[in-house]
Amino acid sequence: MPLAALAILLAAQSPAPNVAPVLTSADARDVHSYAQPLEARVTHVSLNLYADFDTHVMRGIATLSVDAKPDAKRLVVDDNGLRIVTVTDAQNRPLLYTVGAVDKVHGAPLTITLNGNRTIKIAYASAPGAKALQWLSPEQTAGKTQPYLFSQGEAILNRSWIPTQDSPGIRQTWDATVNAPCALTVVMSGKRTGETPCNDGRHTASYRMDKPVAPYLIALAIGDLKFKPLSANTGIWTEPAMLDKSAWEFAGLDKFVTAAEGLYGPYRWGRYDVLVLPPSFPFGGMENPMLTFATPTVLAGDRSLVSLIAHELAHSWSGNLVTNATWDDFWLNEGFTSYFENRIMESMYGKRRAAMEADLAWTDMMNAVKEAGGPQSPDTKLHLDLDAKRDPDDGMTQIAYDKGATFLRTIESVVGRARWDAYLRGYFDRHAFQPQTSAGFLADLRKNLLKPGEDAKIGVDQWVYQPGIPANAVHVRSDAFPAIDAAAKAFAAGGPISAVPDKVTTQEYVRFLDQLPRQLSAERLAALDERFHWNETGNSEIRFAWLRLALANRYPPAEASAEQFLTSQGRRKFVAPLFQQLQGQGEWGQTLAKRIYDKARPGYHSVTQVTVDRLLGR
Repeated sequence: MPLAALAILLAAQSPAPNVAPVLTSADARDVHSYAQPLEARVTHVSLNLYADFDTHVMRGIATLSVDAKPDAKRLVVDDNGLRIVTVTDAQNRPLLYTVGAVDKVHGAPLTITLNGNRTIKIAYASAPGAKALQWLSPEQTAGKTQPYLFSQGEAILNRSWIPTQDSPGIRQTWDATVNAPCALTVVMSGKRTGETPCNDGRHTASYRMDKPVAPYLIALAIGDLKFKPLSANTGIWTEPAMLDKSAWEFAGLDKFVTAAEGLYGPYRWGRYDVLVLPPSFPFGGMENPMLTFATPTVLAGDRSLVSLIAHELAHSWSGNLVTNATWDDFWLNEGFTSYFENRIMESMYGKRRAAMEADLAWTDMMNAVKEAGGPQSPDTKLHLDLDAKRDPDDGMTQIAYDKGATFLRTIESVVGRARWDAYLRGYFDRHAFQPQTSAGFLADLRKNLLKPGEDAKIGVDQWVYQPGIPANAVHVRSDAFPAIDAAAKAFAAGGPISAVPDKVTTQEYVRFLDQLPRQLSAERLAALDERFHWNETGNSEIRFAWLRLALANRYPPAEASAEQFLTSQGRRKFVAPLFQQLQGQGEWGQTLAKRIYDKARPGYHSVTQVTVDRLLGR
C-alpha cells in the first residue's frame, strides 16, 4: 500500500464506544503522556494497517473517536517517531496539526485542531526502528523459514506505532484490520472478527476489543503461527516447531481460570489463550487481554515455571480490569497481581509450593531494596514520584511486585482471609474497567474493609507512601527451605557434594544457589557443575541463578554458558542482572560483557537494549 493511498483509505466503521471514566484528581495526572484528557480524550481507536516486512514499517490509518468539551479546540495525542501523512475529519477534509518538540523518552505531542469534529483520521507510518515493534528475520525464529513481528506496548511504547493518547488512565475500545503476507497469521489482544482470503500474496485479519482497556494493552503478533486448543475457551498459539512442547507445558489452562474465578469472581474477557513468542521477547509474560504473550524461557519441560501463567492470568483482574491511572502507581497492577498469583498457585498446587514461591519473592524484595540504594531510597516506596524526566520503566522493579504483594498479605493477616477475599472480590466489581490511584484504593479500603484500629495496626499509609519495608511485614517462610539452607551452608564449608540434595524442585534449587556465599572456590563450583550440569540446563531460572554465582567467581567454564544464554534469549529479568554482574568484575568481566553484548544486542527488543545500554554506559 503506497503512502499516497493512505489519505483516501477509509477505516472500518466503529460502533458506539464503551466509554470509561478519566480520573480528575491531581494524583491521576499522567506526566508521561502529552494528552489533555479533561479537554478532549480518545474513547475508541480503529486501525487499518499494512505490515511491511520489507521495510519494517507499519502504515495505515488510525480513526479516533473523541469525547471533548463543547468548546474544546484541540486533541493532543502521543507520537514517538511516527511519519504523519495526513490528518482529516470523517469526510476526509484536512485538519491542521502540529508535532511538538521530541523528548527521547516520551516522544512528541501531536496536536490536532478539532474544528468541532469528534472523529479524527490520521494516516501515518511507523519508523523502521519503532520501539514497540520487533521485526525478526527467519533465522531468529524457531522455524527458520518465515519472518515474525510482535509488539510490546508497556509502558509507553505503543505511541511508536499507534497515534493515540498513550496513558493507562485513558481507557479505549479498539478494532483493527491488519494486512499481512499470506504465509503469516495475525493474532491480536482482542476477539477475532473476520479474515479475507489470500489475494496477490496478502490477506487481512480483523480484531475487536469492545471493552475499554489501557492503550498499552493493544498488542499484535504476525508470524508462522499455529493454534492448539486446550479446552473450549483456552489454547496455545506459537510456531509449529514449539506447539506440542508449549501445549504440554501449559496444559490445564482452564483449571487456572477456574481457580482464579473461585477466588475473585468471573473472568470477563471471553477466551484465555497464550502466545509463546520467540526468545527475544523482553519479559516473562505480558498480560495482553485474551492473549497472554509468554517467553519460551518458561518451557522447562517439567511445568515447574507455570507460575508465570498464574501471574499473567491474574492480571485479567488486577491490571486489565482495574488499572493504575499513572505509572507512579504501577504497584496497583503488579503488587495485586503477585499476591493473586500466589493464591492461584496455592489453590492449584497447595500451600507448600505457594510458600516456597512467596519465600523466594521475599528474598527478591530484600535484594531489590538493596539495589535501589537501601531502605531509605524513595524508589522503595509503593507510590512513586516519577517526574517527567524519568522513564516510567524505572519504576518497574521488584518493589512494585513483591513489596506490593507483601503489603496485601499483611492486610490479610490483620483482617483475616475470609474478609479480605470478600473485599477484593467487591473491589474488582466496584472498579471494573476503570483506572485507579493509590489514594483511591486506600479510600476504598477504609470505606469497605477496615474496622477501627486496623488501619493503624497495618500502618497503611506507611506501606504506600514511605520507603523501606515496614516491621510488621508478613514473611511467609517455607518449611522446605531450612534443609536446603543447611545443605548450602554445609557445602560452602567444605562438605561433600553427595550431601547436596538432588531430585528437588526448581524452587529448592534456586534457593540453594541463592544461599551459597558469593565467593566460592573454583573447586567447589566445579563439583556442582560436574554433578548438576547447570551450565547446560534448560531450566532458565536455575541456569540464571547458577550463572550469577559462577560469574561472580570468574569461573571459566561458565563463560561459554553465559554467552550462549545471553545470545539465545532477551528476557530482561535474566539479561540485565548478568550483564551487571559482568560489568562489576573488572577488566575480565567488562571485556566479556562487551564481546557478548556486541553479538547479542541486535537480537534484543528495544526494552532490553535500553536497560543494558544504560548498565554498560552506551
